Amino acid sequence: MNIAILFGGSSYEHEISIVSAITMKKVLKKSTLTYIFVSADREFYLVETEKINSKLFSSGEYKKGKQLTLKKGGFFTEGMFGSKRVEFDVTLNLIHGRDGEDGKIASLMEFFSVPFISPRMEASALSYNKLYTKFLAESLGVKTVSYEHLSKNDERKIEMDYPVIIKPVRLGSSIGVSIVKEASELDYALDVAFEFDTDVIIEPFIDGVKEYNQAGCLTDAWELSIVEEPQKEEFLDFEKKYMDFSRDSQVLSADISDELKEKIQQSFKKIYDPLFRGSIIRCDFFVVDDEVLLNEINPIPGSMANYLFPDFEGMVTRLSRALPKEKNISVDYTYIHSIQSAKGKA
Repeated sequence: MNIAILFGGSSYEHEISIVSAITMKKVLKKSTLTYIFVSADREFYLVETEKINSKLFSSGEYKKGKQLTLKKGGFFTEGMFGSKRVEFDVTLNLIHGRDGEDGKIASLMEFFSVPFISPRMEASALSYNKLYTKFLAESLGVKTVSYEHLSKNDERKIEMDYPVIIKPVRLGSSIGVSIVKEASELDYALDVAFEFDTDVIIEPFIDGVKEYNQAGCLTDAWELSIVEEPQKEEFLDFEKKYMDFSRDSQVLSADISDELKEKIQQSFKKIYDPLFRGSIIRCDFFVVDDEVLLNEINPIPGSMANYLFPDFEGMVTRLSRALPKEKNISVDYTYIHSIQSAKGKA
C-alpha cells in the first residue's frame, strides 16, 4: 500500500507533526510512504522519503522539493507538459493542532475527493475545541471532568477550589497549560493561556488521579488498542510530550480489572461511533471513585498512538478499505428546466 503522510501545517504543533511523520517511517515498514509537507505558510511540498529528517525542515531545505497543487483527485506537480498526479492509495493526516485537527484539511480532502484517514469535518470541529468536546460527551452519556469556561474579556474569577489546571480550548501538547495552586497564581496562568487562545477551560487538578489511554478505530469490526496507564508525573510539559510523540515501540497494557477495562472501552465506543469513522483516535480517561471520566479526545494522536497496537500497519490498511464515503448527489437541473419550460409557455 502507498500511504501519503500529510504533515506540518500552520500550527503551534507544527514541529510535533514533523516528529510524528518521521516516526511513521520506522512504523510503516511494509508500506510505500509518500511524504507531503504543509509549510507554515500553507504551501504543499513533496518530500523524498529517503531524505526526510528534522533538519530538512528547520533549515528550509524542503523548499528545493517539488511544490504541489491540490485539486480534484489528489496532489499534482505542475510542469511544461501539464499536471502529473502524485500516486498514493490513501492519505494519513498527521497535522496536529490547527489545520489538521480543526477540520480544514478534512474539508479539503472531502471537497477534492482524496481518500484520507482522519476525523471528518464535524468530528474535527467538536474534538479540536475542548469546550465542545464536553458538550459532545454530555450528549452521548459519557461523563467528563467538571469545568469552568473563561473568555479573554471575562472577569478573571473562578468558583472551584484550588488547585486547578488551566487549558487553552483549542490547543494540545500541553501548550499554554498551567497548574494553579492558589489564587495569586491565577492571573499569570491566564496571561500565558490567552497568549495562545481566546478561551480557556479550568478543571480541578486531581493529584494522583488514575489516568488511562484507549485508542482505536472501526473497520469491519472494532480494533481497539491496549489500555495504557501512562507514566505519571505531576504534569507533562511541551518538551516531555514532544519526546513522547516519537515513540514507536509497544508499551505494556495497564494492570486493571476486566470490569474497568470494559467501562473504558464502552465510553470510547460511544465517543467514536459514528462521528469518528474513518479515523484513528485516542481518548484519555480519568478514573475517580471507580467512575470513568473523559479527560480529552486526541483526534490525531502523536505518532498515531502506534505503540498501543499489536498490528498498527495492518490496521491502517484495513481502515483505508473501510473509509466513509459521501453520498453522491446527482444534479439534473429538473427544477430549473421546469421553470424555463413554464416561462416559454407563457
